[in-house]
Amino acid sequence: MRRRLRAIALRLRNVYGSPPAPRRLPPLDELILTVLSQHTSDTNRDRAYADLRARFPSWDDVADAPLPAIARAIHRGGLGPTKAIRIRAILRALRERGIALDERALSRMRSKPLWDLLMSLPGVGPKTAACVLLFSLDRPYFPVDTHVHRVARRLGIVDERADAVVAQEVLQASVPPSEMYSLHMHLIRHGREVCIARRPHCSQCVLSSLCPRVGVLDAR
Repeated sequence: MRRRLRAIALRLRNVYGSPPAPRRLPPLDELILTVLSQHTSDTNRDRAYADLRARFPSWDDVADAPLPAIARAIHRGGLGPTKAIRIRAILRALRERGIALDERALSRMRSKPLWDLLMSLPGVGPKTAACVLLFSLDRPYFPVDTHVHRVARRLGIVDERADAVVAQEVLQASVPPSEMYSLHMHLIRHGREVCIARRPHCSQCVLSSLCPRVGVLDAR
């Protein structure tokens, strides 16, 4: 598995080059940004995040705000009422556990306790928790979004029936820590541009010789 993953990573790196450097936001900021990213584009996510920070000076202010005010602030990211409930619940849950809602929040925790804490928060799943650990803290956790999940299943990295949770466990256990960020970013880009959900561009795929399904997909 590791040899195959190295071959995949090398081919993607040769095509896409080095990914942009991670943003390295404070963990709490990354957590809220990732919640805002759900079911929307990166552009709308960033707009909603900027609007939220402009409207409320601190995360404590968000935690204390009425839900309609939060929803209005993040409406450009879509699903404002739903995400407002989730964001405020997360912030209040952290504060109830004695965690200050500032830039240092979560940053000094060891990886496993932090993972367990994040997974216990309302609406936080493996992808969101892994994003916080990888993007903010450079910890060896592998987020699996819809693009990574699709490409991993098509390539046979994980079983076709594996859900995103299982895929995350397999990739996290198999990808060398030094390659987690770059491979994650490259798989997302490949899933968006080549290995798309409908009618993937198999004839243009640099991974076609490694893909057990290329003939089946290309014939559709």
